[in-house]
Amino acid sequence: MIQFEKFTLSNGLRVIVHEDHATPMAVVNIMYDVGARDEDPNKTGFAHLFEHLMFGGSVNIEDYETPLQMAGGENNAYTSNDLTNYYVQLPAENLETAFWLESDRMLSLAFSKKSLEVQRKVVSEEFKEHYINKPYGDVWFKMREMAYKVHPYRWMTIGKELSHIEQASLADVKHFFAKHYRPVNAILVVGGHVKTEQVKQLAEKWFGDIPSGEKYIRSIPAEPRQMAARRMEVHAPVPLDALYKTWHMDDRLSHGYYVADLITEVMGGGGSSRLYQSLVKEKKLFSNIECFHFGTVDKGLITIEGKLVKGVKMEDAEKAVEDELDKLKQDGISEKELTKIKNKTESAIAFEDMSVMTRANNLAFYELLGDANLFNSDREKYFSVTAEEVLQHSRQILDVNNSNTLTYYSEN
Repeated sequence: MIQFEKFTLSNGLRVIVHEDHATPMAVVNIMYDVGARDEDPNKTGFAHLFEHLMFGGSVNIEDYETPLQMAGGENNAYTSNDLTNYYVQLPAENLETAFWLESDRMLSLAFSKKSLEVQRKVVSEEFKEHYINKPYGDVWFKMREMAYKVHPYRWMTIGKELSHIEQASLADVKHFFAKHYRPVNAILVVGGHVKTEQVKQLAEKWFGDIPSGEKYIRSIPAEPRQMAARRMEVHAPVPLDALYKTWHMDDRLSHGYYVADLITEVMGGGGSSRLYQSLVKEKKLFSNIECFHFGTVDKGLITIEGKLVKGVKMEDAEKAVEDELDKLKQDGISEKELTKIKNKTESAIAFEDMSVMTRANNLAFYELLGDANLFNSDREKYFSVTAEEVLQHSRQILDVNNSNTLTYYSEN
């Protein structure tokens, strides 16, 4: 059980404190309830652009990095389709430095044409390097557009197209900030060598007088059930042929999410998984193959992706994957195999939770889902999954009419 205290400031900022005096460090984690799914379809990539802009100076602090480094701290951030997260780790005695820096960013960024130009350039270069010029870089653009027809998961966090970032105006950016980066839309988690009373005082002092902003209410269209298989073929100058398949799965708060997560472990969780053992080791059809999902808040995708061994025909490789899926759908999973993957999942969760940084991040995420206490009940949810549920869900999810297939052929 992870112990924590929770309180809310009058401006709506939710604050969670997790004391851990086994470390001399403190972690300050701010999660904003905004991701790529909250963007205008004609102005995508903004949540990710903000991840960069938030380091470009705020209203009273021109330079974020130097004071943090002087306090012995380090920081980072990430954006997903569902959320944006900023975190700082520093010696606990310098905790107030992190409050000073983070509260000023929330109060207001120092919006300038220059800052926007600098970060726009950085993001545009990232877009070109990772998604345009890199082999297989366009896979998820194509796959998401094929799998999602109405839900905003149909575009990547980096944005749907480069022009959206290139054409982002200062007015667009200011509007996005005012809408989403407010106390009422944020969760502050402080963990490590801290006291709850001390955090209460610092939170009130540094964040208490920031205007709350309006609570953003989502109205995201639900993705309709997929009724027929979808396929796409791509030819590009890549080293090897590759196969990508996805199927729609349940959302993060459904019991089906935990079943689907265990299914991905059975099929593709490392060297002992079914796909790896059969198709890489025994049949030597793939040089590597994985099965995973994206962990999204709304209904997500189970994915299988693999690079074919040179000379192997795509039809043979795909049929071999289908055969393995059919075995799961027909015979299910033994109690022994299910216990093994549950134990593996529990070990992975326990190992991850060893770091205060991860615990703080997870507490923020579960609070964003609706309640930080979910952190402590996750393990039981995995352990309550039955072999019968794995069989039923595999038949439901891995149905051919729920599938999207992208065959990626090498022109080399």
